[in-house]
Amino acid sequence: MAWAIATLVTLGLVFCFSFLSFSAYGVGHVMAFGDTLHALIADDYGELAIILLAFTALFPGLYLAALIYLCSAVQLGRALPGQVVIARALRPIEPWMMSDVFIVGVLVALIKIISLASIHIHTGFVAFCLFSVLMLRTVTLIDWTSLWDVLAPRGSLPARIRPGATARAQGLAACHGCDTPFMADQESCPRCGKRHLLHHVNRIQLTWALLITATLAYIPANVYPVLSTTQLGNAEPQTIAGGVMHLLHAGDWPIALVIFVASIVVPISKIVALAWLCLAARRPRARASLSRTRLFHITEKIGRWSMIDVFVVATLTTLVQAGSLMSIAPGPGAVAFALVVILTMIAAHTFDTRLLWSAHTHTFGVSTDPSPSEISHSA
Repeated sequence: MAWAIATLVTLGLVFCFSFLSFSAYGVGHVMAFGDTLHALIADDYGELAIILLAFTALFPGLYLAALIYLCSAVQLGRALPGQVVIARALRPIEPWMMSDVFIVGVLVALIKIISLASIHIHTGFVAFCLFSVLMLRTVTLIDWTSLWDVLAPRGSLPARIRPGATARAQGLAACHGCDTPFMADQESCPRCGKRHLLHHVNRIQLTWALLITATLAYIPANVYPVLSTTQLGNAEPQTIAGGVMHLLHAGDWPIALVIFVASIVVPISKIVALAWLCLAARRPRARASLSRTRLFHITEKIGRWSMIDVFVVATLTTLVQAGSLMSIAPGPGAVAFALVVILTMIAAHTFDTRLLWSAHTHTFGVSTDPSPSEISHSA
């Protein structure tokens, strides 16, 4: 609770001080964190403003406030209104909190323009770095098992649980909200009330739809410019690949490598990996289940780092404002690329890893659920 309060206070300090400053050709500009939202909205890119606000401040702020509320319930020793619903909603928010990704994006943006202008770091940026570290520490300190035991003590487990057999073979399911095992024929978790998605729901089809949409959105994300740089009256649009080549020609190959991996390698790899896992789920193999599950978790974890390029655009758009002498504006490619990142993250969330382990059902001589091919056919 103490760490959560300290982190929330630090987040408030980010909005109280200047963030960065820029000066070139005798013209300077000082930006606050909140100025990023105004600059993006002024350029008619309110979508990027919403994404930036939600992923860097709104979601973390709500998460911390809810965590403090839950810890207060534990400290007071009595139930508070809505505590179970709030606890159930917290963990799905964690992948969407991207303060660490934003810091990397800001650093990349500064390196891209440090040769063109003078950059100064202010208290707001230092506070945001501290907030990111405290946020990481707070999340790692949470003991969800103990917290749920206090907020909503678990009832007796189903009597027919057999160690060594899969839950699916025994007609059981684990709640995604509180990790409680219960009978799969129940509509919701008896502990936290989260609705249960049964095995016959075609999650693969939903994942395919999201992947196809992300693939289509990836085309304009690379064709259209993600930003446009105006220097001494000359405008120079820049695509993702063009930005990488520009950094290489300027000798900034480490930053070019970061952008190349985050904006090109990771999105393509994630789409290909999830597509392959969707195909693999139709033909599960007992020996390959563990390696395929590990591939899924790696794909799920690295997907959020593709947002670096979007945060670079948002930072440069706000910071570099010197009229016709030098200014940077976002491009339509940035919106399309942000859509790709969000769609692939949702696709990873909708993929049902239990289908990768369906082959183990027959190991114990029990098969009460339809095969993946039967699931697809019935759907």
